[in-house]
Amino acid sequence: MKGISGLSFRPYRPFDRMDETKRPCICRFSPTETTLTFEWLDNCYNGTYSVKYWPSGSETDIRTECLAGFMATLVGLKPDTEYELVVESDDGRKSPVRIFKTGKTHGTVVNYLNPRDEIYSFSGRSLCSPSLVRTPSGALLASMDVFAGTDPQNLSKVFKSVDEGKTWQYQCDLFPCFWGMMFVHQDRLFMLAHTTEYGDLYISESKDDGLTWGKPVTILVGSGSYKAKGWQHGPMPIIESGGRLYTSIDYGAWTQGGHGVCMLSIDARDDLLISENWTVSEPVYYDPKWERAPIGNSSSLLEGNAVEAPNGEIWDIPRIQLSGCEPRHGIAPVLRVDVNNLDARMSFIRFANLPSGGDSKSYILRDPATGYYVAIGNIWPDEIREYKRNVVALQVSKDLLEWKVAKILIDEREADPSQVGFQYMTAIISGDDLLFLSRTSMNGARNFHDANYQTFHKVEGFRKYYNVLNPAE
Repeated sequence: MKGISGLSFRPYRPFDRMDETKRPCICRFSPTETTLTFEWLDNCYNGTYSVKYWPSGSETDIRTECLAGFMATLVGLKPDTEYELVVESDDGRKSPVRIFKTGKTHGTVVNYLNPRDEIYSFSGRSLCSPSLVRTPSGALLASMDVFAGTDPQNLSKVFKSVDEGKTWQYQCDLFPCFWGMMFVHQDRLFMLAHTTEYGDLYISESKDDGLTWGKPVTILVGSGSYKAKGWQHGPMPIIESGGRLYTSIDYGAWTQGGHGVCMLSIDARDDLLISENWTVSEPVYYDPKWERAPIGNSSSLLEGNAVEAPNGEIWDIPRIQLSGCEPRHGIAPVLRVDVNNLDARMSFIRFANLPSGGDSKSYILRDPATGYYVAIGNIWPDEIREYKRNVVALQVSKDLLEWKVAKILIDEREADPSQVGFQYMTAIISGDDLLFLSRTSMNGARNFHDANYQTFHKVEGFRKYYNVLNPAE
């Protein structure tokens, strides 16, 4: 086998499983209540195929259908039923057996991974870290990694839509790639990602709309282990302001007491693929002496939103751990970047009243058309019960400090919060609409946190919800 220099594979398999790349490889699942759309690859053949599928545990009830091309849809499936499936070429080569479950979902399913499916066990068993971007060609790209706590966590998958998110197609696997965030700068498509949890932070470029990705350039060296402090940059906003790119990045580890937040930045005119052009500030750690600090043991700041404030300053709004604290939700610290000393740690301004502030990531964007701000995140619609991540809301603000819930976008408050979740949304503004990708747990996920879906959503005409900021109008 020859050496490689880039990140992308179609598909990736570890060295001892390379034989799988010579057989049909199922690369995407999109189940609904009674259907399944799926894709497969075959690097060694272009003949005809068939699919065999059966309810799990019922191998005597096997159905067989002939396939055309490399994408197919099965219809008439039983609702809320787990199936097993294999694709076979007419020359007798079979894919590994894959597992999926039917069920109602929200939005459009980009990809699905059953928690019992071991196909990506070399990386993980759940879909994590949603990233969404519009490419210079106008297409939408969605990426996600394959996660499981304490597992290697180093595979990501990329999908493309050319019809505004109605349908999706597999692009490639990225390895090693974890916590990836795609973004466009000067009409060039980049991926900012890690090699693994707390691994090296690197950047890579794609010149063909996300089909292939070039040799990664290391920006920061990490620990490469969940047991030791390292860098953490999930899919958080990357903004341009005053001729510079900014994005929030964390340093720490849960096993070492939590995280602090830093600001990573680069001159917008510099080459993003030269590591020395990047600057990272000193970390800011939670201080219980901050004014209006929550009462209780809150020790971690992470997953911050870099955003340009109304006065032109660069602020960072991270999430704060509030489990066991008072208040238990609804606030988020606001930090200020010293643009004249980018190595210096950010300074605390105050706590914002953000309904989705707390134990789950919010995603904040400034609307360039109005100067207002939008946030998508998990809220507690009432204080009667404790919520985790089963209610998602659009929130709006004029000043980043005082926020109002404008619309509840997903409401599964009656579902078991330990099993159902919509979380870690990544959003983009697209004309009059707000688009977002969700890490979604439903229909038999391992739990609310370890998602089995990535789902795409559209908030049409989102600016009409600004009326909560101007009730007299």
